[in-house]
Amino acid sequence: MQVTHMTQPSGAVGYAMELSQLQSHIRALITLEEEEAPMVSCYVHRAIGRNGSGHPLLERRARAIRKVLAGQQLEDFEEAFDRIQRYLGMEVRPTTRGVATFARAGRRPFFLGLQFQVPLPHRLSANATADIFHLVKLKDSYHRYIVLISTEESARILEVNLGAITREVWVEQPELRERVGREWTQEQYQNRRRNRGDRFLKEKIELVEKLTAAAGHTHLILAGSPRVAARIRNCLPKHLQAKLIDVVPASANARVTDVVAATLSTFIDREQQESLDAVAELLSALRRGGLGAAGSAATVEALRRGQADVLVMAQAYESGPAWCCRDCGWADAMVSPPERCALCDSGEVRSANLKEIMIKLAERQSVEVELVQHSDLLMDLGGVGCLLRYAAPEQDRWA
Repeated sequence: MQVTHMTQPSGAVGYAMELSQLQSHIRALITLEEEEAPMVSCYVHRAIGRNGSGHPLLERRARAIRKVLAGQQLEDFEEAFDRIQRYLGMEVRPTTRGVATFARAGRRPFFLGLQFQVPLPHRLSANATADIFHLVKLKDSYHRYIVLISTEESARILEVNLGAITREVWVEQPELRERVGREWTQEQYQNRRRNRGDRFLKEKIELVEKLTAAAGHTHLILAGSPRVAARIRNCLPKHLQAKLIDVVPASANARVTDVVAATLSTFIDREQQESLDAVAELLSALRRGGLGAAGSAATVEALRRGQADVLVMAQAYESGPAWCCRDCGWADAMVSPPERCALCDSGEVRSANLKEIMIKLAERQSVEVELVQHSDLLMDLGGVGCLLRYAAPEQDRWA
């Protein structure tokens, strides 16, 4: 057997971002100290024209933002937005399909540009903190998995992070056929070919085991000849069978990028099903009076207390008017602003986006986030809820 390892495949995929890198960027954004200058967050599908200009939605959003800013904040916005435009116009790679940029001017300037091989929506905002929702959504939808593309004579084991190949291992068998008639009879050749095939199958599975164990992958997809894939599937140990989510037919001549594109839709479908499973688990916990909370107020309170284990949020969820305390982190949804914080009595209360607060609290505490594309049941609960690690004292009294 000949094995070739390639941790950064040649070509565009060499620039692919791994899940751990994205998680580090998200943590850096949510822990960044606030300044008077606004943080400008911009998401685009790809480079959208010379100097980043030319997209009507971004131009309309920039005009709308300018109307609500004045003085130094407006100047800081223009400086940060100009930095984003230069990046989009000059630094985006041709293979990039989605770009997220974050820029701030002022006393402590900040800039971060992230490029992905999956699309992102067009968004532009200017707030005290970075808008990380679409990064978290990207992490939830695409994160990472293993693809084993296999034929009788070779195999490719791919690690896919955020829709792009970040590691590739080739496995090939040495040719035996030229030895027929010279060293072996046909019967000997067939016996050796069968034995070699069994060993090769075992070696492929062992490589998959090593890669999944080393990187902590939880999903596996088989691709290639249906007959070979079926043999591999039948030989997988139970712990790998539990990770297997699909078998994708592919010819021996299929391009790797096409195979990955085919597996992405399968992976996204599985992620959406897992999100719906989280909704069902939340409903079950609420019906039993168990470890569950639903609605904006109860969910943000559970996150603030550190109770939450899984945050379950509809992608369409919007909290409406909300307010938070800069001193203690209290937050709640209400139409009129409170004069003082309900917890610490501070007067440092300001308007807030409760959706962003929940996402940031979850990421800060490494709480799993399940973003649900469509669930009427979850929307009936207010669009958001969480599974709890333990009951609050008042829940214990009613247990």
